[in-house]
Amino acid sequence: MPATRCPAAPTYPADPAPPIPETLAYSLTLPAALASAALARATTREVLRAHGLADMLDPALQAAGELAAVACQFTESSNYYLTLRYRFSTLRLIAYDSHPRHTSPHLATACDTRRRAALRVLACVCRACDGTWGFGEAREPGGGTRMWATLPRASAAAYGAP
Repeated sequence: MPATRCPAAPTYPADPAPPIPETLAYSLTLPAALASAALARATTREVLRAHGLADMLDPALQAAGELAAVACQFTESSNYYLTLRYRFSTLRLIAYDSHPRHTSPHLATACDTRRRAALRVLACVCRACDGTWGFGEAREPGGGTRMWATLPRASAAAYGAP
């Protein structure tokens, strides 16, 4: 029997252009471990620097760390998912954890209160940057909870300035 060859893979040349803010789109699966918040911050730092968004580092690192820490605290699986996107002059960070929304209104209220308290620093950062934050049911097939923060570049770059 003659050997069959694999069809040639299509050639997609690598884009030689350096990263720019508008091409920032990263997704990470991180372990639900104590070190994950530091990994999320380190990754966010390098991604923002590579894409020319170093002026947003302080609030973005705080937001990434807070989302990661809370996702680790709530997830019921061994990992969670973090995305970083930059569109329309705004950085959007989203964390997905596997903790399902409760069907009991009493449990849902208690859980939401606990999560909101865990995200209070994130709320302050977003408020200082004219951004938004929140959490709700994840629409992905795996379910769970989605938490997010948005940081407009202009106000995030001025974060902490007198």
